[in-house]
Amino acid sequence: MKITRSSSKQLLDNDTVAAWVFLTPALILLGLFVIWPITYLFYLSFTAGSFTSTGTYLVGFKNYWRLLLNSDFWQVIFNTAYFTLGSLVPSLVIPLGLAVLLDRTLALRGLLRSAYFLPSIISLVAAGLGFRWLFQNTGPVNGLLNFFGVAPIFWLGDTFWAMPVIILFSIWKQIGFNMVVFLAGLQAIPPSHYEAAEMDGANAWQQFWHITLPGLRPTLIFTTVTTAIFTLRSFEPVYVITGGGPLNSTNSLVYYTYQEAFAQFDFGYAAAVATVLLVVTLVLVYLQLRTWGEDS
Repeated sequence: MKITRSSSKQLLDNDTVAAWVFLTPALILLGLFVIWPITYLFYLSFTAGSFTSTGTYLVGFKNYWRLLLNSDFWQVIFNTAYFTLGSLVPSLVIPLGLAVLLDRTLALRGLLRSAYFLPSIISLVAAGLGFRWLFQNTGPVNGLLNFFGVAPIFWLGDTFWAMPVIILFSIWKQIGFNMVVFLAGLQAIPPSHYEAAEMDGANAWQQFWHITLPGLRPTLIFTTVTTAIFTLRSFEPVYVITGGGPLNSTNSLVYYTYQEAFAQFDFGYAAAVATVLLVVTLVLVYLQLRTWGEDS
């Protein structure tokens, strides 16, 4: 049967129509719950006022100018960068090491994998309360230090130690999830690659550097991006453990947005902060993808 140009064009048209029919529900949901909120957030960042009878009004770039002149905002930027970098690297290195060890250990692999993954399924609020209890002045951590003759540390009330506690919480939450992802990536690497490397005399470190890491490149991209997003959007640990204190030392962009919007009711300024957070997240993800893409 010979297919004419008109019949193939009709078939293409039918396929195009069918594609749009199937895509329309997803596009509507995407527009309602992603595109429209982001668009409205961007508009709101150029307004002032409230959602009362007085309403909102346009103020131009005034909210962004306030950000540039606000020392608290720059402190929050520094805190967020410190928290993200401090959480990101250990949340990748530690799970990767554990995954490599478990991949070579057949005994109790399932039990250990479940034990490491358990923190990932615990409620953030419940886990945060647990960490707050552990690091309070009379908590178990200070009790252990006292047992070894070390003076207790005012963990949650000291501007130097409060952020490391939040970072430790973030690492603890991410280890299990990233480890399971790395395990899945390791099992996708053909064993024949390692067998050939052993025949060529490669040691364990050389196999890890030249076979494991290149084979895990897509997995590393995924875990890096998801871990960075998780740390940037972290709200519950700061809210539950420190409340942004002491002296604003653990305040993050997400928690700062919450304070300005729902404590100060300055929605325009809060929207500007949230817009900055969105831009920072997009730029960070873009740089990570570009860096890994160039290395591949």
